[in-house]
Amino acid sequence: QVQLVESGGGLVQAGGSLRLSCAASGRTFSSYAVGWFRQAPGKEREFVAAKTWSGGLTKYADSVKGRFTISRDNAKNTVYLQMNSLKPEDTAVYYCAARSDLSGRVYTDGYAFWGQGTQVTVSS
Repeated sequence: QVQLVESGGGLVQAGGSLRLSCAASGRTFSSYAVGWFRQAPGKEREFVAAKTWSGGLTKYADSVKGRFTISRDNAKNTVYLQMNSLKPEDTAVYYCAARSDLSGRVYTDGYAFWGQGTQVTVSS
């Protein structure tokens, strides 16, 4: 029902910045809670950030709080993850996700729609 396509991954030096984008199909993306997750080889998928469908509330993992910012542009059906002060431990495949919700809550799980992922590599 909703197709997500991530872009913006790449190689960056520690301390640098990168902005990931996630474009969604359809015009109902504004009715979805959105989130970002990441997974490094040999590790479980990890919650990174989430935002309500209205964009009013956000939630971040402690490991990225103060460095990453999730935002969305409903008119463009796009969600972003601005990553600043990147660390080598941020290296992972990053996935955007969405779940239908009108409650105004943020979620760390329960996402039904996923993008294909984009690789982020942070060098020291």
